[in-house]
Amino acid sequence: MAFLELNNVSKGYGEGKNRTEVLQNINLHINEGEFVAIVGFTGSGKTTLVSLINGLLMPDEGEVLFKGEPITGPGHERGVIFQNYSLLPWFTVFQNVLLAVNEVFPNMSKSDKETHVKRYVEMVNLSPALEKRPAELSGGMRQRVAVARALAMNPEMLVMDEPLSALDALTRGTLQEEIIKIWDEDKRTALLITNDVDEGILMADRIIPLNPGPNATLGPEFEINIERPRDKTALNSNDDFKKTRNEIIEYLMDIGIQAKTKKTSNYKLPDLKPIMPGKIFQKRTEKDRLKYF
Repeated sequence: MAFLELNNVSKGYGEGKNRTEVLQNINLHINEGEFVAIVGFTGSGKTTLVSLINGLLMPDEGEVLFKGEPITGPGHERGVIFQNYSLLPWFTVFQNVLLAVNEVFPNMSKSDKETHVKRYVEMVNLSPALEKRPAELSGGMRQRVAVARALAMNPEMLVMDEPLSALDALTRGTLQEEIIKIWDEDKRTALLITNDVDEGILMADRIIPLNPGPNATLGPEFEINIERPRDKTALNSNDDFKKTRNEIIEYLMDIGIQAKTKKTSNYKLPDLKPIMPGKIFQKRTEKDRLKYF
């Protein structure tokens, strides 16, 4: 039995003529301890997919199962790292992480909670900023807080919705390494949503493209047969990395062109007849016509 299952899942929005089918017939199985990356275009339905897994949305068709049970709403067993940090601005780093710990471990003693929070803040190298508020932190530091908060809930699965896409290259690379290091400690099941092929290859065991929508479906999976730990710099000279990267990019380019061609061919131009300039001129008043001379 897979740890996470999506079986024949479809999801759309709106009614009647305004209906948009976002995802269609999605089938995804992730095993315990596996790190899977979903790579897709902007607007392909990646956020909708994450919302279904988080229990924030229910599928129109099919089922989403976690450990064999239907997902009926959000749960702390699925820790989420969002793209936009989602921190409370009036809380310190400590308080933002503590908020999640209070929710998941209400019976834990105050001293144990403090130790627990500090452990995960230290894990993302933010101990010196423990009493700072989000406005005093850089974007990368805020994302570290989001990572610490998700991990402090001790989730069975970590779901990451493009968590590093808004960061500069240096900060992004640093956080990639930290997330991999944290994951490697206990091989927690992880799902990464990203638009960066290199990031997926660096972090995941396999990559699955999400084809462009509407009616987006999952493409063929690509196994990442590169030994861990993976060094980002060394990957550039790794033949397996080059081969896998080229295959994925080529696939994404092909389906992107197909989707664009399909949209263009389905577009109907309005049936309009041009009005002759002379007729427009004749309709003008004497005063308007004098403006042209």
